[in-house]
Amino acid sequence: MSVYKALKANLALLVITGALVVMSCGSKISGKSVGNPWEKMDLIVKSIPQVNFLNKDYNIKDFGAVADGVTFNTVAFEKAIKVCAVNGGGRVVVPEGKYLTGPIHLDSNVNLHLEDNAEILFSTNPKDYPIVHTSWEGTELMNYSPLIYAKNKTNVAITGNGTLNGQANSTNWWVWSGGKSYGWQKGIPSQNDPTNREVLVDMAEKGIPVSQRVFGEGRYLRPNFIEFFECNTVLIKDIKVINAPFWILHPIKSNNITIDGVTVNSHGPNNDGCDPEYSQNIIIKNCVFNTGDDCIAIKSGRDADGRRVAIPSKNIIVQNCKMVDGHGGVVIGSEISAGVNNVFVENCVMDSPNLDRAIRIKTNSRRGGIIEDVYVRNLEVGTVKECVLKLNMFYNVYGSQTGNFIPVIRNVSLENVKVKKAGKYGVWAEGYKESPVENITLKNVVIEKADSVYLLKNIKNFNFINTYINDKKVESIKN
Repeated sequence: MSVYKALKANLALLVITGALVVMSCGSKISGKSVGNPWEKMDLIVKSIPQVNFLNKDYNIKDFGAVADGVTFNTVAFEKAIKVCAVNGGGRVVVPEGKYLTGPIHLDSNVNLHLEDNAEILFSTNPKDYPIVHTSWEGTELMNYSPLIYAKNKTNVAITGNGTLNGQANSTNWWVWSGGKSYGWQKGIPSQNDPTNREVLVDMAEKGIPVSQRVFGEGRYLRPNFIEFFECNTVLIKDIKVINAPFWILHPIKSNNITIDGVTVNSHGPNNDGCDPEYSQNIIIKNCVFNTGDDCIAIKSGRDADGRRVAIPSKNIIVQNCKMVDGHGGVVIGSEISAGVNNVFVENCVMDSPNLDRAIRIKTNSRRGGIIEDVYVRNLEVGTVKECVLKLNMFYNVYGSQTGNFIPVIRNVSLENVKVKKAGKYGVWAEGYKESPVENITLKNVVIEKADSVYLLKNIKNFNFINTYINDKKVESIKN
């Protein structure tokens, strides 16, 4: 081929590529979304593959498991999962009874199935948990294995009507939080000691490799409960999860996850119900969350570590869920440095005097991140303590959280929302002068019993369409 023909061919390829880029970005113009986002949600739902297992069962009792709540069954679970995987997969069945165990590590093509009245009791002895590659509050590290863990696996499930019981309480894992309400007293070691959590954050800021961030014994960073790390095509269905040490359902760097009909009831510290992190194509539906922290909190890494990984969480769908206690119903942040986009929440019920907010986005100038294209519709909200919608660029915990990474919050829509008791504000939004909270729409929203209509600072293009707060119609704000 001549040089001229080669250049011509490359030019044609660039034109085609450019056209495809324009088509893929066609839903946005100048940073503002257009079109019908709910049609996009439907396409995402249809694109997510489903798990598929061989019709073979491997009963853990056949591998030596004893259902007395006392006998340690870690080896029985290991053997059953290994044999199942080696033979092409199927169900590892946990029959009725109580089974004490250490961590369970799943494999590809394995469905851990809990039959009715089956309960897995997890050890509260840290020595039973080996050190693995995991994450803690948005920072990767080598730490205690999650109670249920899968890394680099495909086609995996946890199903059935049984219970996963982390057995955490104020005499074991929870006291490590350093919270007095969880049993901590002066002189008891905790995650807040200077050699623990702060050291991990500092390691990430300095770019220390994850393999060298070795924690575990003596560092008091609690393990996640159920973690799928770099996994693809996962189902968690119908189970009940109680008494978690820390974050409860944690897909990280994973794709195509369906969480359906799960009940989470755990009121410990940092007991978020579900934390998708650096993950894409996630459906959370028909679930009940009654938690000690956020019911659902979408994450994408903390500060330097989030910018290092640089994988945004996107295409997150929440449908037909009930939120009871929690810091927030559906929350984005605060570990959010790689950004979040394309979040869809619909047909949910939120109601508890112990639920602080319905929808919340939290970040700051150490986190940064671009949070955009968040769509909410058809919410029934009973009581929330603080506000219905909170968009905050000044989230502050663990001391000063200011830096040079100004976040972006834009394109958030609430439609068909009814609230009986809103707490302090209907809407609370705070941005920066150089980065206002932008393009926010409330349409057909009725909020009753708010102490104040709103608290708004550094905002741009706030649209109130047929929206009433305290029986008064609210006008749009375009500045």
